[in-house]
Parts: sequence; structure tokens; C-alpha cells
Amino acid sequence: MTVELPFAPVDDVIRRNAGDLRVSAGAAEELAGRVQRHGASLAVDAAEQAAEDGRKTLMPADFGVEQVVERSTLTLPIAPVDRIARLDIDDSYRVSMDARIALADILEDYADNVARAAALLARHADRRTVQADDIETYFALFEG
Repeated sequence: MTVELPFAPVDDVIRRNAGDLRVSAGAAEELAGRVQRHGASLAVDAAEQAAEDGRKTLMPADFGVEQVVERSTLTLPIAPVDRIARLDIDDSYRVSMDARIALADILEDYADNVARAAALLARHADRRTVQADDIETYFALFEG
């Protein structure tokens, strides 16, 4: 699987939740892949919602978002999030800019929650670096 999401912004999300811990490149790569799979899955559900409403354009409400945040408040870039949204949906669907921003916000919250837990796991293991294993352990424990 090619990961559409650049690792640098994902690394930033982990770092803001890790405090004084370091972040391995593997942790950023693992979380980026997980975020991508989650985003693609959410887009499939959103496309089904749009189809039920007779639309070919995904809107924020299709993602369950009523209030769209300001784009400037997000760490995750919008263009890769748009590509993630299109991974598993039919090419005939469009994704509105507000829907892209809404999805980026959802995915950033998702990444924050995982990163916070991964940092906790790294501290519990008495390590100074958040590693890919911490991300994998989170999913094994909480989403298994």
C-alpha cells in the first residue's frame, strides 16, 4: 500500500502528544498508514450517505460534521486527505473542499488520540521514544 499522507505532519501530531519523548520514523509511518486506512473507510461510508441522498459530491454532513473548522488550524495537509478520500470510492464522486477539511479534522483527532495513547505506552515501557510498536499495541488493545 502506498501511503498518501506525508510522514512529517503525522510526526508533528505525535510530537505534540508525546511531550519530551522522541518519535521514531517507524511510528510516524505506522500511524500515517493507519490514518489513511481509517480515512478511506470513512469516505466509503460518506459516499454511501451521499448516494442515499442522490448526490455525487461528498459534503461535511456525510462525515457527520456540522461545523467545519478553519483550514489553518489543521496540521494534516488537505491535498493528501483528498487523495485518501478517493482511494476506495468510485471515480464519479467528488469531494467538496469543506468535506476535505472536515475529513482532515476527523483524521487529525483520530491521530491525536492514537498518539496520546502511544506516548503513554512508551512511557509505561520506560522508553524515551515512541515507536511503531506503541502504535500497533494501541490498535491491538483498543481496536482489536
